[in-house]
Amino acid sequence: MGLALSKRILKKFGVALAFGFLLSACSPKLDWRTVQSPQEDYSALFPGKPEKIERKLPYQNQEIPQTLEAVKIEDDIYSVSTIHLGKDQVALAPKLLEQLQGNLLNRANANFENAVTEDASYQAANRQRLPTKDYFLEFKSTGAIEQSMRVRWITRIVPDNGAWIYQISVLHTAPARVAAKQFFSEEAYSNFFDEFHPE
Repeated sequence: MGLALSKRILKKFGVALAFGFLLSACSPKLDWRTVQSPQEDYSALFPGKPEKIERKLPYQNQEIPQTLEAVKIEDDIYSVSTIHLGKDQVALAPKLLEQLQGNLLNRANANFENAVTEDASYQAANRQRLPTKDYFLEFKSTGAIEQSMRVRWITRIVPDNGAWIYQISVLHTAPARVAAKQFFSEEAYSNFFDEFHPE
């Protein structure tokens, strides 16, 4: 059966994409599989078969390639968003990343100083472990829907091939049993973050 992932959810909760597509969620069981994305220079462990969408992101009078791979499993959307900057666009990376992060943090009424975070690391293709940080966000809502998210950003500069900005996230659309940081530490979520490897 197909579930629609709306433009509104994508825009409002920080993957910064303005398009919609169908996500399959026929079984509530997690069906872990390694997904290789050679064009986006990463591999990831998804709990189901993800859908992939590509588009051009308008930014400072330029069109920047952006890709989203995502799958919906019950109340959770697991996604990897990728932005590629050519070697002549690398200087845009810090400000573009700051804008992406700021948009999402603002929607959670948070900022870099007060957001709930946890130091983490990821393994690159050369097996080197590099530091990163996970953010645990809770979105306030006046309606019945409660949402929370664990999100990680990784920037990789690639010699002669520009830069990659990755946003790895799980959006949970239901009341969480505990605080977001504890909730997203469960194995079903940790696997997704631990097994994301940029090439």
